[in-house]
Amino acid sequence: FIILNKFMQNVIFPGGLTERREMCYTGGKSNLRRETIMEVTQRFLKYVSFDTTSSETSDTVPTTAHQRVLGQYLADELAALGLEGAHLDDKGYVYAVLPATPGCDAPALGLIAHMDTSPAVSGADIHPEIVTYQGGDLPLKKAGSLKVKDFPFLERYIGQELIVTDGTTLLGADDKAGVAEIVTACEYLLAHPEIRHRAVAVCFTPDEEVGKGADH
Repeated sequence: FIILNKFMQNVIFPGGLTERREMCYTGGKSNLRRETIMEVTQRFLKYVSFDTTSSETSDTVPTTAHQRVLGQYLADELAALGLEGAHLDDKGYVYAVLPATPGCDAPALGLIAHMDTSPAVSGADIHPEIVTYQGGDLPLKKAGSLKVKDFPFLERYIGQELIVTDGTTLLGADDKAGVAEIVTACEYLLAHPEIRHRAVAVCFTPDEEVGKGADH
């Protein structure tokens, strides 16, 4: 699946997991089965149902309280999957650790993504759709279209399934696609203990869209 909105292009699970058992995972070609892609897609669709718009005018941390709602949901999900130390801190950041495979002593890998969406366009009441792109301008269900002249990369995805907004809101792929990819990667590694890997430290931040994501 490809995720598209008016502000970014994001490809679900652009990396992948390697089945090479003789080494700790450091990268490689994807061998993910289609059901895993479906899992990451459904997870993404769940995450965009949370309004996490950040604010450029707020002095609170995080800048909007509703970012904490998704943060707590993610902390609970990571804990349920089996990651260690999963929690939402008092600043609205989510942390968790996937322990390394026994005997894998390589330095930990950090994976980070942000939960908030841009205040430039509404991030509330999002209605995503999965469509098969046939080429040309892509009409959105309620308002406007994605025009090839504005998004020439669209033509690389003819015949593929895309996740798009209905045109009345942003989609939230920046960066809930990244959040979904990270959670699903951790779930996959936990389900496949035969894949040796280093420790994976996970962090999800608030307020990146307003330039405050790394403040705390």
